[in-house]
Amino acid sequence: MTAADLSAATTQDAVDTDCYHCGLPIPPETRHYVRIDGRERRMCCVGCEAVAQSIVDNGLVDYYRHRDAMPETRREAMPVELQELGLFDHPDFQKSFVRPVGEHEREASLILEGITCAACVWLNEKHVARQDGVSAVEINYATRRARVRWDERRIKLSDILGAIQAIGYRAYPYDAERSEQIADRERRSMLWRVFVAGFGMMQVMMYAFPVYVAGEGDMTWDIEQLLRWASLLLTLPVVLYSAAPFFQRAWRDVRLRRLGMDVPVAVGVGSAFLASLWATLTDGPEVYFDSVTMFVFFLLGGRYLEMIARQKAVRGVEELGKVLPSFAERIAGWPAQTAGDRVPTAQLEAGDILRVRPGEVIPADGVVVDGVGEVNEALLTGESVPIPKRAGDSLTGGSINVSSPLLLRVEQVGDGTRLAAIRRLMERAATEKPRVATQSDKVAAWFIVTLLVLASITGVAWYFIDSDRALWVFVSVLVVACPCALSLATPTALTVATDAMARMGVLVTRGHAIETLAHASHFVFDKTGTLTHGRMRLEEVLPLGSRDANELVAIAAAIEQGSEHPVAAGLREAAAGLALPEVTGLRAETGQGMQGLIDGGRVWIGRPQYVADVAGLVQPEALDAFSSAGGTVVALAAADGWLGAFRLADTLREEAPVLAQRLAREGMAVSVLSGDSPAVVASVAASLGVGDAHGGMTPQGKQAWIAERQQDARAIVAMVGDGVNDAPVLAQAHVSVAMGGGTDLARNQADIVLLSENLASLGRAIDLSRKTLRIIRQNLWWSFTYNFTSVPLAMAGLVTPWMAGIGMAASSLLVVLNAMRLQRVPRGE
Repeated sequence: MTAADLSAATTQDAVDTDCYHCGLPIPPETRHYVRIDGRERRMCCVGCEAVAQSIVDNGLVDYYRHRDAMPETRREAMPVELQELGLFDHPDFQKSFVRPVGEHEREASLILEGITCAACVWLNEKHVARQDGVSAVEINYATRRARVRWDERRIKLSDILGAIQAIGYRAYPYDAERSEQIADRERRSMLWRVFVAGFGMMQVMMYAFPVYVAGEGDMTWDIEQLLRWASLLLTLPVVLYSAAPFFQRAWRDVRLRRLGMDVPVAVGVGSAFLASLWATLTDGPEVYFDSVTMFVFFLLGGRYLEMIARQKAVRGVEELGKVLPSFAERIAGWPAQTAGDRVPTAQLEAGDILRVRPGEVIPADGVVVDGVGEVNEALLTGESVPIPKRAGDSLTGGSINVSSPLLLRVEQVGDGTRLAAIRRLMERAATEKPRVATQSDKVAAWFIVTLLVLASITGVAWYFIDSDRALWVFVSVLVVACPCALSLATPTALTVATDAMARMGVLVTRGHAIETLAHASHFVFDKTGTLTHGRMRLEEVLPLGSRDANELVAIAAAIEQGSEHPVAAGLREAAAGLALPEVTGLRAETGQGMQGLIDGGRVWIGRPQYVADVAGLVQPEALDAFSSAGGTVVALAAADGWLGAFRLADTLREEAPVLAQRLAREGMAVSVLSGDSPAVVASVAASLGVGDAHGGMTPQGKQAWIAERQQDARAIVAMVGDGVNDAPVLAQAHVSVAMGGGTDLARNQADIVLLSENLASLGRAIDLSRKTLRIIRQNLWWSFTYNFTSVPLAMAGLVTPWMAGIGMAASSLLVVLNAMRLQRVPRGE
């Protein structure tokens, strides 16, 4: 610091009594400064000086211009904290909250403490994104959740956490309990504000009532002044504490040159209070302390109820995070030993043998190795009927063992489990804003501008008509027409609907899915694994060479061992107990088949036409006749000729005909697309009552078929599929639905996932999505009707500020309560 700077800073000491960074009082003996915006800013300690200097050095000075609240202070020394952060780099510690997303990329789910405003989010995102090796960072202001992705070769997690701490915040591994603590603090804070406003309102009304009922000359001047001063003292905590968030957010919006919902509220409350204060000090004609306190109370009460409803609706994701138990019973020496030890769930690894007793929650994904029982998967699939389980059956972490003890072998833990995948997809949907919500936000923004103009014009007009009434008419217009209900109309309904769908086993993974599903005009279904159960069984083997049936089955199963297709699973099941030949060079042709090397010779298996083309063979008449008999047919061939063919059969889902016929009755176009033989597809379509069926289609053919339908601007195509073959088609459709048992790629591409694998739940989801749009329209119509009715009344001077407060709070609460009707999950068709 130069001599001139030191002199200027010394002069400024008399003015800067609070730390520029944290806002705490500055001890007289300290002399810490950081140059910010061309001026020496005084700091209270070495820690704040280091934090502020870090912000300046990283070019993030805009943080100080945009923030509307002080950050959490840091009194501890930086080196000690940074040393402790090294614990976060330990692989065992990272298991519960870090997942690999590539060979060297990692992604962590964190929760940030110290976030107080949108400027804090901006600062953290900008600062962390500038760290070398960080490829992505997203922070959710509402939940304080952060998702950070980085290259572990270039930066360590401890370095990222250190960078966050360097600007005055703290980050921890995310857990549902910590998130619930933040929500609990938010509820308590709001409840206290409501209490203070309610108490102040009741007391002020007691002092205002005698003034209203007193006749001319019944009350002396000194008594009226005493009542005014008492009302002022009781209104101060309501305005300075209860209404403080409105002023803070409104000031932030003004500084950021945007208009939010709190701007008209802050202007109305502030102008009424200041006018009343001035009238009290100057013995003016009118005070509005009763209207101010009543308005703040009713508005806060409405927002508190709205917050409770919103938190209840979004709690589904958090509940999924709490469902896994903290401990599990692991059997170290099974089957030689049967005694188990209690170990933390975070320490489980693939291959561990666990005992799950009746009534206990299954701690990880795995396979039953011993025991027969039943499992309740209602939390995950919405199906309340227990599912029988025996050796070889899969178990999903988070489900509940309801009968006898089961032994399971762990296959997936942590972020690799199905439960974790469900949570990620739900979180992704929550971060996306659908078109209908974006439109309502734009309308609300323009509405606020119009409202401020109308209120100003009204205030000026009434000043000339009746100056004594001008202020409260101005306040009434601002308050009664504030578009809070309009801003809540869409997001509240969508949030409640998403939670309701999750409870019935329909997982919404994209923000636009509900709106698009409700408008869908064309439903396209894949066959295998979608309309059918997808559990193929080998019905017949046709040898076309010198090898017998068992040898052909063994060869086919060996080549199909790397495929997730239901046909491959059926062949592998048929080969149980057979010795499989060694296969190398496995390669898959999506939607066609597979090939590999056996004893140095190439072998192909797949659709007969695909095998004939790649092997350069002509289909024999025996294969043509075999294919015409029905079922799903795959052929097997080597470089020197045909080896054989297999016919596999699948069963139709019982609920599929009901859904298809229901959609047709409602005027929806229904089609079936499949890579299976045209004869098989036609047979399935006939049993469904569907006339538009296409077989023998490649994934590219399906995609092109849907793209052709989408050329009609009025057509909204919904694709329902399963398996890796359907991923391109799911991405092409306007809205896509994947069966819960499909491959990870199909589920990630899909906008909606049927966790229960029950098409009846899709029918209920369609009903609920349409009901959601109806409720959104009802909310919007109510919001517009209320505003267009109340504004003229307020402009005419027929609505007082306290009446405006009641109307505004009631309209917002009505919108929320109307949306809450979506929580009643429809059952049955």
